Amino acid sequence: MIEQMLEYNKHFVETKAYEKYQTSKYPDKKIAIVTCMDTRLVELLPAALGIKNGDVKIIKNAGGTITNPFDSTVRSLLVAIYELGVNEVMIIGHTTCGVQGMDSQEMLHLMRERGIDEEHISLMKHCGIDLNSWLHGFDDTESAVLETVDLVKNHPLVPKDVVVRGYIMDSETGELKTI
Repeated sequence: MIEQMLEYNKHFVETKAYEKYQTSKYPDKKIAIVTCMDTRLVELLPAALGIKNGDVKIIKNAGGTITNPFDSTVRSLLVAIYELGVNEVMIIGHTTCGVQGMDSQEMLHLMRERGIDEEHISLMKHCGIDLNSWLHGFDDTESAVLETVDLVKNHPLVPKDVVVRGYIMDSETGELKTI
């Protein structure tokens, strides 16, 4: 499959199809969106919000939440705020998220089935990583979004003038609910 994508890319560049996507690195709307990596949102989220290439910074991860105040999502937000002029942040969860109800024990079981040996799992524990916490999903999307909003709003490195709001998007219709 990757080879097909590389072949497509070659044609994309040769035909200069990229020209219609050219923009600067600065988001025109001065907004950063933290959302889930769910495949249903790839085209739905921009279409439902009326955003196009160059409008916003979109930061995606599993669940669209921030579980650690010093993870890569927070780092990306700080870059967006201080280097790229973002002054509003949208935290957008969505209905029927795969991270909701995710079980860390099941994930560890699947890792073992795929050949990750116990020594590597133990090494993580000895390095101070609580795999049960790190791999655990959330029970309620609204609560998870609100926790992330609170974390960003009260982060010691996020300026108080940055607006941070939470939303849940319907994964089928794109309807956005403010929470």
